[in-house]
Amino acid sequence: MSAEQEEKLRLVRCSIRSFPDFPKQGILFKDIIPLLKDPKAFTAVIDLFEDHLRKKFPQTELIVGLDARGFLFGPSLAQRLGIGFVPIRKKGKLPGKIISIRYRLEYGEDEIEVQADNVQPQQNVVILDDVLATGGTLAAACDLMKKLGANILECLVVIEIKDLNGLEKLNCVPLYSLVQF
Repeated sequence: MSAEQEEKLRLVRCSIRSFPDFPKQGILFKDIIPLLKDPKAFTAVIDLFEDHLRKKFPQTELIVGLDARGFLFGPSLAQRLGIGFVPIRKKGKLPGKIISIRYRLEYGEDEIEVQADNVQPQQNVVILDDVLATGGTLAAACDLMKKLGANILECLVVIEIKDLNGLEKLNCVPLYSLVQF
């Protein structure tokens, strides 16, 4: 990794705040709002993701972003790469023909969906979100893309919370995270 990339990673890491006991006792919440507020830090995230994908997956055809924070990074990254962006939304937010999937959370169930005609079979996609914690939502997004026949190249996240073992739920889909806690 170059000195410039190391400096960008340092800026990203320093732009993440921690809030103990939020949203409940025992959780150490990682807040990316300062990163979004700082144009240099936000640009560093996009630069690092762009460099990574251009080197490792130049065949990427779509960035697929998860509701809602994947929407913050995904369109900027897709624009840099000259490719499309497709949102995965929470249930009931998309018009037209949709494909959905239900998945389990630690304390219940949820459902996400995508417009069926936005991803073509065998299309090379990268799925993007802000944080990989327990892995439920990102794993569901992978399952949703598989239902559409997409070729998932990798999942990208800004932050990976390693102690929560979310990577295990991705069922061998590669993960690239900028920072790990």
